[in-house]
Amino acid sequence: MRFHAGEKPFACTQCGKSFVLKGGLNRHLQVHTGEKPFTCTQCGKSFTSKSILRDHLVSHSGVRSFSCDQCDKTFVYETNLREHLKIHTGVRPHVCSFCGKRFTALKSLQYHQSIHTGVRPYMCFDCGKTFSSSSNLKTHQRIHTGEKPYKCSHCRKSFSHSSTLKDHDRIHTGEKPYQCSSCGKSFARSSNLLTHKKKQIKRKKT
Repeated sequence: MRFHAGEKPFACTQCGKSFVLKGGLNRHLQVHTGEKPFTCTQCGKSFTSKSILRDHLVSHSGVRSFSCDQCDKTFVYETNLREHLKIHTGVRPHVCSFCGKRFTALKSLQYHQSIHTGVRPYMCFDCGKTFSSSSNLKTHQRIHTGEKPYKCSHCRKSFSHSSTLKDHDRIHTGEKPYQCSSCGKSFARSSNLLTHKKKQIKRKKT
């Protein structure tokens, strides 16, 4: 009856989202706690529900049934293809009510709006730190768990962030994409370029 009446009596105390059934609220709460009890046996990635795990298992099959007719990209899921097509059409249907900035995906808009509202509903239960997105919470929790899922294909080193792995890879490849516009010197990391520029400014002042 609640479904037909539109009544949603089970509300999340952390973000205000409401649900028809208590089970729906319980599943939603895992987003805030970071709890992911369903683990993929092939890659170790964990999920909040069995249905999401089932969807994820398709990615290991290698089957990418959904193709973009405007470029050569293929996708495992139709939803990913639909989001991708917006890049070609330029459609950005999701508008920020605070600043008017437009986004192709609703998730991107929601993340952006937290900048304006200051709402950080995802809390780490180890240290109490809060975050505006569940993905940021998950990344942060690796500090406590020691998890390092990003492995270097050249050596045995592992990293907690994909960006750190990317920086590390350049030790092996010799790539130096960050170039100083003043002297032409190149660096593997943006932080090294920034340090270099600060030294140049100091030298000019002396």
